[in-house]
Amino acid sequence: MDTGFDLRKHGGVDVFLRDCPTRAVLELIAGKWTMLVLVALEDGRPMRFAELRRRLDGVTAKVLTQTLRALEREGLVMRTVYPTVPPCVEYLLTELGQEVGGLVRGITAWAQASVTAVQAAREEFDERSARRPL
Repeated sequence: MDTGFDLRKHGGVDVFLRDCPTRAVLELIAGKWTMLVLVALEDGRPMRFAELRRRLDGVTAKVLTQTLRALEREGLVMRTVYPTVPPCVEYLLTELGQEVGGLVRGITAWAQASVTAVQAAREEFDERSARRPL
């Protein structure tokens, strides 16, 4: 499928091409738990794993660990281990993470402000769908 002008030939990226590395970044950021971790850490205060887990109601330890590792790998989160018994581990957004955290905060604010309208649209759609002939 031709997506138009291929910017990669000129040193750029084209997110519409299937092998564009930008897609992997978008896939990570678009994840529910990723977005919530970014917002939870957005205030600039380091958080311990257990504190993050309590903040993100419903996340499992396994999923939170995977999410934090992915964010650390991509340079969005910094993990600091303190040599204590038991070890103390804190997570903090990097400068890059703070940039995207601010964007995600805007999306979160929109979602909170718009949830009633979205729910109403969903109910209206479901009612129309239920009345349609098969």
